[in-house]
Amino acid sequence: MAESVRRFLGKPGAVDLRPYTKLLSAIEAEEDGLRELSDAELTEKAIELGNAELPYERDDLVSLCAVGREAARRTLDERPFDVQLLGVMSLLDGHVAEMATGEGKTMAGALAAAGFALRGQRVHLLSVNDYLARRDAEWMRPLYDMLGVTVGWINEDSTTEERKAAYAREVTYAAVSELGFDVLRDRMVTDIDDRVVPPPNVAIVDEADSVLVDEARVPLVLAGAAESVSADVEMADVVRTLKPRLHYEVDGEGRNVQLTDAGIDAVEKALDGVDLYSEDDTSVLPQVNLALHAHVLLQRDVHYVVRDGEVRIINESRGRIAMLQRWPDGLQAAVEAKEKVALSETGEVLDSITVQSLVLRYPTRAGMTGTAMAVAEQLREFYELEVAVIPSNKPNVREDHGTRLFATREEKEDALIAKVEDVHKSGRPILIGTQDVAESELLAERLRGAGLECVVLNAKNDADEASIIAEAGTYGAVTVSTQMAGRGTDIRLGGSDMADRERVVESGGLYVMGFGRYPSSRLDGQLRGRAGRQGDPGDSIFFVSMDDDLVVNHAPETTGYQTTDEGEITDEGWLAMVQHAQRVAEGQLLEVHRNTWRYNQLIDVQRDVVLEHREMVLTGDQGDRQLRADRKERHEELVEELGEEEVARAARLITLYHLDRGWTDHNAFLSELREGIHLRFLGRRDPLDEFNRDAVPVFKGFLDDARARAAESFEELEVEDGELDVSSVGVKRPSMTWTYMVHDHPFSSAFETLVGRLKGGRGSGD
Repeated sequence: MAESVRRFLGKPGAVDLRPYTKLLSAIEAEEDGLRELSDAELTEKAIELGNAELPYERDDLVSLCAVGREAARRTLDERPFDVQLLGVMSLLDGHVAEMATGEGKTMAGALAAAGFALRGQRVHLLSVNDYLARRDAEWMRPLYDMLGVTVGWINEDSTTEERKAAYAREVTYAAVSELGFDVLRDRMVTDIDDRVVPPPNVAIVDEADSVLVDEARVPLVLAGAAESVSADVEMADVVRTLKPRLHYEVDGEGRNVQLTDAGIDAVEKALDGVDLYSEDDTSVLPQVNLALHAHVLLQRDVHYVVRDGEVRIINESRGRIAMLQRWPDGLQAAVEAKEKVALSETGEVLDSITVQSLVLRYPTRAGMTGTAMAVAEQLREFYELEVAVIPSNKPNVREDHGTRLFATREEKEDALIAKVEDVHKSGRPILIGTQDVAESELLAERLRGAGLECVVLNAKNDADEASIIAEAGTYGAVTVSTQMAGRGTDIRLGGSDMADRERVVESGGLYVMGFGRYPSSRLDGQLRGRAGRQGDPGDSIFFVSMDDDLVVNHAPETTGYQTTDEGEITDEGWLAMVQHAQRVAEGQLLEVHRNTWRYNQLIDVQRDVVLEHREMVLTGDQGDRQLRADRKERHEELVEELGEEEVARAARLITLYHLDRGWTDHNAFLSELREGIHLRFLGRRDPLDEFNRDAVPVFKGFLDDARARAAESFEELEVEDGELDVSSVGVKRPSMTWTYMVHDHPFSSAFETLVGRLKGGRGSGD
């Protein structure tokens, strides 16, 4: 009844675990008998479970969990806890299992993946990065082997043949971005044998909240060589001379910047009297605005770092380098011009896919993470996933001390340093979470100045994260880190030294301190969750100031408070204001997610139409039949001269080329349409309705146009050395392609996009 009411109200909640819990005693009852089996007999027992179809009936589910538990004990020397088996059963039912840090998500995911695989399902286990994909596949391989399941993994360096081999396995581990890039490349092949990704069956997503929510706004892009988009280095030098408030103004949320009248005059003078708003040359103003956004709104060591002569974007939710990620439409080049580094390669977008669209390809979806309930609404709304909250194996005894609020950053910093000094005296390891690279380094400098040696983990040294985290729980350690979400490595008290572990436990365990609250309470929870692992002792506390970005940008009122002599604000009303600011920030992130999804829904529908037609051309004779009908005489002439097989080959290549060329051009149109759509909002029109109104009619003739262009090319085909030379009619693939992730509209709101503002006129920042 409660479940029915909850669903009627549309409110997300936890899955009822009682049906799974009832099976635990039966699973345990099978253990003694399984321990008497040889390894080969245990493997045979697992394979026998594949004789039926999904879903698992009660007895088979009991057997699967019992066999999996025994296989894990033999191969990994770890007997899965009852709560891990609850996680396995939740995953097999297509839920997101919320399991706290250190509770064994990796093994639960492997056992669930094996369960799907044994019943004939191909499983892709998706992680947040290459390191975790390879580590988990190799770590769990002995378990898979004993269960009779094959496993593989891919990473950025995998060759085409290695990718094909990995995807041929029953379970494949991969970073979600690598899977997406492979899907995009497969959409461009002209020979079916060149495809690497098999049809989707089951996706199990590790760090599900990070992948399915945080990454959902980040499109994965396949680009091809084209005329480069250049950034004007002179423009970067011009905006570098402008002064805040005199020449430009930034809005209250720090999302947009615009020139003042004095700024316009200064720029026009610096550019030898050019008129920024001339109708004869509309290219100058966008370049100025790009340079201005790069100079003012994108800060080094906050939004990006410069490493090895390249600008590398920092992933906001994980505090590490966002591999292969870049900003769109000239903004990347503008930042590179600002930093005076070599401009990276640019080109036209051949195709793109959002993480959300990528995951929704799978008929069966499941996931696991430590903080799912905080985004349960989004998981249900966008992925039709429910959350199963798995209890911890041991009670959580961590003490959470809440938030201490201060008037200024300096006073907040002083209080944190004092707290670190006090805790450090006991030898307890301390983990300090910061918002960005610059903050982590400044805080580390203050700590060292106070005689407190520390190790810093941020986007500048994220390659060393495993070793840094491994030492973060040792006696007397002080670690300063940007976002801890998705690190994939537990902080074990005492590290690998059991004697040191006892000493750390006796001192009180890991003490987590947050240097500011994050834009999401979920990220706060992920930081807190590093302490109190598996029933260990621990503490957490957050330090916030009234000039933190979260408060300044999202709180309704930031004046009128009373402080202690140390600058601390103890009034409960002001502490509640911090909570309010965080809820506002979360609401904005949710709206951006919804907005991105709304725009991409129509694009996905149109893309699916093209892909369905493309599939018929690639795998069948659709192209040949169309050209035979459209250019009958030419078709008969060529068949008589060269044979049906050669003509069919050329027909396929020509038709695929014009479908792909047409989609590239249409994609560019949609991108340009969306960039400027916010201007319709100024006219009190719904931008999404306007986008659909313009995008739908343009697409109506897409397939007919591609067919007509293919027929024209076919008519003009030339014969070269006994073959049809498709290059003679301009049919060619990009000379090179590359993949990246677009940091899509980093300052967007529900009805405004960054690039739309960049291309707007005077006053477009209002």
